Amino acid sequence: MNVTMELFNSAFGKNITFVRPFYLGGFYNIPHVKYYYVFLCFVYIMAVLGNGFLLSVIYMVKTLHSPKYIIVFNLAFTDLCGSTALIPKLLDSFLFNRRYIVYEACLAYMFFVLLFGGIQAWTLVTMAYDRVIAICFPLRYHSIVTTKSVAVILLCSWMFLVGFMATLAGFIDRLSFCSSTEIKSFFCDHGPIYQLACNDKSYSYILAAIALIVVMCIPLILIVGSYVCISITLSRTISREERLRALETCTSHLILVAIFFLPFLGTNVAVLTSYIHPNARIINSSLTLTVPPLLNPIIYSLKTEEVRNAIRKLCRRFKMNKTAIKL
Repeated sequence: MNVTMELFNSAFGKNITFVRPFYLGGFYNIPHVKYYYVFLCFVYIMAVLGNGFLLSVIYMVKTLHSPKYIIVFNLAFTDLCGSTALIPKLLDSFLFNRRYIVYEACLAYMFFVLLFGGIQAWTLVTMAYDRVIAICFPLRYHSIVTTKSVAVILLCSWMFLVGFMATLAGFIDRLSFCSSTEIKSFFCDHGPIYQLACNDKSYSYILAAIALIVVMCIPLILIVGSYVCISITLSRTISREERLRALETCTSHLILVAIFFLPFLGTNVAVLTSYIHPNARIINSSLTLTVPPLLNPIIYSLKTEEVRNAIRKLCRRFKMNKTAIKL
């Protein structure tokens, strides 16, 4: 097979790689694993309903048409897209035992899952920026955090991450897979794919390290730095009530940050410091990607007063319209 490929390439002067379908090898030999798939199905349905509801509330209530809720809208949209990119295909692969996936579909799968994960991280950074300006520079908040500035920040995040994830996929396309094509993960993850290659994979290794820095390390450092600035500003505030009021506006964001980053960091620290069974690591990683989109809209609906008021307003409007129709 390899000799034939070399002769074909030398004859046509091209570096062509023939790739068999990849095989997703995650969730291997786990007892009662179908119950976990049912749970993921529930998570996906609730994530779609929750994020769809939050998107609808922000769209229909004009008081939420502000820079802060443009960021929340972007997070809900990303959560919706991220869940849709990952969970249906995951269930199709493992619940119905369709583990083989063609090469091009695998690259697209990887691109979209990693893209929406990166957008989630940088949307949380944008939220931290909003909170820093609101608390540290309250008098200048409306002149700094404008609809235009927030739109530019979010658009730049999207453009950069689309380009970066396309580069990741592009370098995978340069690799040759001449032995095993079993991906030891629950989706077409970048690391498990490039490690299967039988030619030079140093560029993919470097890009994987850069991806970790870009998607996890830099966002987390910026968020921690923003809350250091907030803490310093609040420590200079005399009134205890003002401190509590300011911190209350940050609680939803802090919970979202904890839900998104802590499971990922915990799993990776555990992998580096001790032995974790591959199935336990895969389940932890899958929960890290699937649970935040479920919880984010619930947290914003329950913890944010403006959203609660907007929901009440929509309910009153619905009741009034229903009464008018009956009359």
